[in-house]
Amino acid sequence: MIAARFHHVSLSVADLAAQEAWYGGAFGLTHVDERLEMPEAGVRTVVLSDAAGLRVEFVERPGSSPVAHTDPFAATAVQTFTHLAVQVPDLDAAFARLTGEYDAAPVSPPAPGVTKGMRYAYIADPEGNLLELIETSLE
Repeated sequence: MIAARFHHVSLSVADLAAQEAWYGGAFGLTHVDERLEMPEAGVRTVVLSDAAGLRVEFVERPGSSPVAHTDPFAATAVQTFTHLAVQVPDLDAAFARLTGEYDAAPVSPPAPGVTKGMRYAYIADPEGNLLELIETSLE
């Protein structure tokens, strides 16, 4: 067995600066862990994190194609990573703030999850990346 723990998730984006600003405001990802430009590969990257340890890498490559998900399960039509799931303390407040103040597209409204005390919702960031918001209670 290999001892492993989660390090980060990487998102392909069209506008690095815009996504960096959006995730900084929406989720507090304001600490720059790494910034790299690789002209030979045609990409620019930034790894952002928050104080709680959430870490996301954004990779900008000119000419990349956007993805649109009509529902939370449309992403499963292609065998790849389907969404980024983040735990929030108040699902209703987070959903309202992200879809209102941050113009995230609502994909699936808050609903009960299968696990007791868990609720979830889906949104899409400004470039269409699918995000699942999860609230859990300690019942």
